[in-house]
Amino acid sequence: MPGDQYQTPFEERLSAALHDAGGDFDTDRTALVAGGRSRGRRALTRRRAGVVGGAVAGVALVGVGGAVLLPQGKSNGPDVSAAASGATSRPSASATKPAPPPVSGDTIVGELKKLLPEGEFSQENARGSGDGPYAYLVYDDGEGAAAMNVGFARVDPGSPQVRELTGCPDETFTPYDDCSSTRLADGSLLRLLKGYEYPDKRVDTKYWSADLVTTEGQHVSVGEWNAPAQKGAPVSRPEPPLSTEELKEVATAEVWRKVVDAIPETPKSTKPTKPTKSAPSDTVPPAVSGKDITETLAGLLPKGLDVVRKGGQETEYTYVVVDDGRGESLVQVNVQYGMHDIADHLRRNGEPLPDGTLVATHQGNGDDRVAGVLMWTADTLRPGKDGFRVVISAFNNGAAHAEPSRGNPALTMDQLREMALSPEWDKLR
Repeated sequence: MPGDQYQTPFEERLSAALHDAGGDFDTDRTALVAGGRSRGRRALTRRRAGVVGGAVAGVALVGVGGAVLLPQGKSNGPDVSAAASGATSRPSASATKPAPPPVSGDTIVGELKKLLPEGEFSQENARGSGDGPYAYLVYDDGEGAAAMNVGFARVDPGSPQVRELTGCPDETFTPYDDCSSTRLADGSLLRLLKGYEYPDKRVDTKYWSADLVTTEGQHVSVGEWNAPAQKGAPVSRPEPPLSTEELKEVATAEVWRKVVDAIPETPKSTKPTKPTKSAPSDTVPPAVSGKDITETLAGLLPKGLDVVRKGGQETEYTYVVVDDGRGESLVQVNVQYGMHDIADHLRRNGEPLPDGTLVATHQGNGDDRVAGVLMWTADTLRPGKDGFRVVISAFNNGAAHAEPSRGNPALTMDQLREMALSPEWDKLR
């Protein structure tokens, strides 16, 4: 397959396409915000290594667990698809409460207007509690029109999703100007984030947000821009209209919790689960620990490379940023099971080794939106029923969407190949 067909990984291209398509639907655009308003940031913030040759099946965790979790429990954003739909199960304690009355879209947008400072409102749009509640409007305080919205969802207060919704993003993948994550007096968690509409900052549109998750799993997300639309409109003011303290006041308003409580329960299916033809669950290895992956990756780095940052997910994907004195270089690795379906692609684009391992390498473009970014990859699939895959990529910049910090990645193709084929990875099987 021609080299120019292997550009940014499929997951990021898919996310960008969905992001762009979303702008064509004015009503549903802000409905997606209901899940924490990360709006696909979780996928856009991570460059993942796809199969050499562009195989869709080889992209790790597409649509699953998109957040990059930091060692301290921080993350880059929520699972928007689950939160926006309101389909996450309500905590069991709430099952004993009587169902609250529904809340209309007009009520929601009216309450939002009451909480905002004096100004003019236009382009109002809202949906009630029965159908993915949210409200959207354009607010002008005399300093320039600004799009604003509020969204709602119900989450399990004991789930990792809470950490994703309220933890600060990984700056390697999501640039921002300021972020705080605090626990309030009532036990709720609140994240205040001053960021950007696009992780690569290709336009000057800023996006500031407040995400609140209560101890009962009520999620309220408030967002504002410094433009009259989240995308496709020139900036109208240097910054969004509300300060972080004002955002906090809007997000923590008691009225919003009643909106979340009014979201209908989604009944669980009572149909029995049919057995599949796949391997029994007790034979499927558990996902590889991100901590173990990071330690193994760091141990395989050639001498002379200093690790300046590291992070990743709790399982399967991690990264380090290295510097040899000539500029930072992002190095990422996916370690996965069950990747038999990429074997044909690796055979076509690589070579089989005597022990049955398949290996393919590629040198190509690392980011379609940033000129000069290179991505060099070594992709391997071990023989065996577990479909054990190790793929390592290195970039000539130190963060996603950043300008190149050096001419080439800090690792050569030979080094990447040697690292990906190292028997050290088999110790994690």
